[in-house]
Amino acid sequence: MPGPRDDPPTDVAIGRQHMASTGSDIRIQGDDNLQSMLLGTVMRKIKSRTWKKQRYFKLQDDCMTIWYKSKKAGNAHSTFSVSDVAAVREGHQSEVLLSIANEFPADRCFTLVFRGRRSNLDLVAESSEEAQSWIKGMRKLIENLENMGEREKLDQWISDWFKKADKNHDGRMNFKEVRDLLKMMNLDMNEHHALHLFTMADRSQTGSLEDDEFVLFYKMLTEREDILRVFQEYSTDGQKLSQCDLEEFLSEEQLEEGNIQQHAQQLIDRYEPSDTAKLMKAMTYDGFLMYLGSSDGSIFNPQRRGIFQDMSQPLCHYFISSSHNTYLMEDQLKGQSSVEGYIRALNRGCRCVEVDCWDGANGEPIVYHGHTFTSKILFKDVVIAVGNYAFKVSEHPVIMSIENHCSVEQQRVMAQHLSHILGDKLLKNALDGKAPIRLPSPQDLKGKILLKAKKIGGLEENFNGMVGDSLTGEVSEEDEAAEIDDDNQHRESIRYRVKRSKQRLSKELSDCVVYCKSVRFRSFKHSRIHTKFYEVASFTESKARKHLREAGADFVHHNSQQLTRVYPTGFRTDSSNFNPQEMWNAGCQIVALNFQTAGEGMDLNDGLFSQNGGCGYVLKPSFMRDPEKRFDPDMPQQRDDYQPVVFTVQVISGQQLPKVNIKKDSIVDPLVRVEIHGVPKDQAKQETRYIDNNGFNPVWYDTLRFTIHTPELTIVRFVVEDYDKTSKNDFVGQYTLPLSCMQQGYRHIHLLSKDGTSISPSSLFVHVRITNLE
Repeated sequence: MPGPRDDPPTDVAIGRQHMASTGSDIRIQGDDNLQSMLLGTVMRKIKSRTWKKQRYFKLQDDCMTIWYKSKKAGNAHSTFSVSDVAAVREGHQSEVLLSIANEFPADRCFTLVFRGRRSNLDLVAESSEEAQSWIKGMRKLIENLENMGEREKLDQWISDWFKKADKNHDGRMNFKEVRDLLKMMNLDMNEHHALHLFTMADRSQTGSLEDDEFVLFYKMLTEREDILRVFQEYSTDGQKLSQCDLEEFLSEEQLEEGNIQQHAQQLIDRYEPSDTAKLMKAMTYDGFLMYLGSSDGSIFNPQRRGIFQDMSQPLCHYFISSSHNTYLMEDQLKGQSSVEGYIRALNRGCRCVEVDCWDGANGEPIVYHGHTFTSKILFKDVVIAVGNYAFKVSEHPVIMSIENHCSVEQQRVMAQHLSHILGDKLLKNALDGKAPIRLPSPQDLKGKILLKAKKIGGLEENFNGMVGDSLTGEVSEEDEAAEIDDDNQHRESIRYRVKRSKQRLSKELSDCVVYCKSVRFRSFKHSRIHTKFYEVASFTESKARKHLREAGADFVHHNSQQLTRVYPTGFRTDSSNFNPQEMWNAGCQIVALNFQTAGEGMDLNDGLFSQNGGCGYVLKPSFMRDPEKRFDPDMPQQRDDYQPVVFTVQVISGQQLPKVNIKKDSIVDPLVRVEIHGVPKDQAKQETRYIDNNGFNPVWYDTLRFTIHTPELTIVRFVVEDYDKTSKNDFVGQYTLPLSCMQQGYRHIHLLSKDGTSISPSSLFVHVRITNLE
């Protein structure tokens, strides 16, 4: 019978080489920067203008971990993994380092930017040479990690566990250390079974496991009966998959399309570790395991990763990744404002950022959440950050949504900063120089930054010179007073105040607004007759919900011709998010979420925008773009081309789920919930059973079925939780993707943390089928 146990040499050889050197020898040889990091360096850790403390930083021998400690703290120390670091910024490229720029020169300063929502680490080295060693060394380590294959990542993971379990650091593990390791790995294994595996792996019969024996033990521990079963079902001789066997598996089970023969050959070349099997054009069990664990075997269709959609349609035909209160890092009552909020949002593919502008000291406009205790930042610094980071991850246009509370004088300063800092990136004129009749496309606007704000007059007046020097504009729709009105509080007194509240606009700032003029929404009927294509209405979530309830089809029609922005109600002082799906169901493009707050809302946003190159623009389904079609999200069955589907997912198994409870003996009792987010008729959730005390390799084989009426709008969220019968289940991991990006057949789901970052090698193994409902 084939299987991992019969065929260990490949893994053991790799494991022995890997664990003897822990991968470091090869990488370090001839690299002076890494040698210097291994020796260690004293640097200043900077938290503010007044908090600057010396710390000793050192790269561990595994070339994966940075260790640091205070000179005073005795034995207390901290560590972080190189895999947690997203980027290294050189010089004064953070607010903290800018605040001490006069004290420490730029060539000694650098910033480590972490994945997710973790704070940056700002450091000052003793010399520019030491700073360069760490900057270049860290970048090399990050690059090495990114280029690591799946097998190397797994070897690294095994090596890390070995080091954690080898308490006395003698390079060997006795049975007690192995038992403790199993608990650390989230596995409550029967002691008799554990001893049996330990004895089989202890080939030297010394009563302890050395490095290669531990790799063998790990391999027996992670035997995948579920994958072996599939392998044997399609293998003609039970030993290997011939190219013909693999082609049959790809077409019948994985429902792959295109040139299956060529695809099978590519998979053998890419994942088969045995040269002998490659020559025979065959795939061994090991190769099959590697393929199913790779991006080709993942649930997300690789062909949907890059830009595959038509980018030449008007802006209003796309969902646009959008941020609310972008300047906030925490809640909106007393949280910290920071340009870092803009950098993080833009680096996540966000294409619409919010800038809340108020009069500041010395004639300089400031950005903060008005009438609250949130800290303040300069408008100028926000514009610099947007200019620097707008097009790092996507070349498609960025919209700056301005909430303007400034005097005419400071509005002029805003216009100057926008023009001087952004230069040609700022769109100040219609694209072809003549009066347009529809919104331009993301393709047309590549590399451009657009302003969404109040404007004097309309776009047409720009072409016939009718605009005067300074006119009066209406109060911003997103003013707190107007929002409270929208949410039915103190209705009469507020309404009276809103009516009287007029705002003067500076011509200079008004001229920076071209295709996104902020207007107050009156009604869908009024819009059909009077509204221009370049006008943008904004709604609080509660107002948008009301319109959706009362006139869903009218809302969809409205959004087929112009942009709409929806943002969280002012009562969400904790910066929580609403569910964006209900707004996407109405075709709303700019659904602004608090990017700083993890949870279901941001998971759905990340899921929707993970396709199409992560460019921040996703083309709406055709029935939402055509003004002649009448799509009502509440009655999807009335659509012309209505074709419901049945989505069936068999949740087979889980692999190496992370521990969520820090108590030493606590082990996860995992269950999987599959959530369908779409039109109201499609909203659904189903769960598997929970498995007692096994987060390491739980097996379910539970089948969940859903009928879906509008598959084009459906997003599927897989959530793993630790079951608790006495209190709320603990979150373990999640993965969210559009149904349209899902691959069928046997697939792995590589789980993400609450923050949306990888928790490799945690995964689920599932079987997916999507069929038309007859």
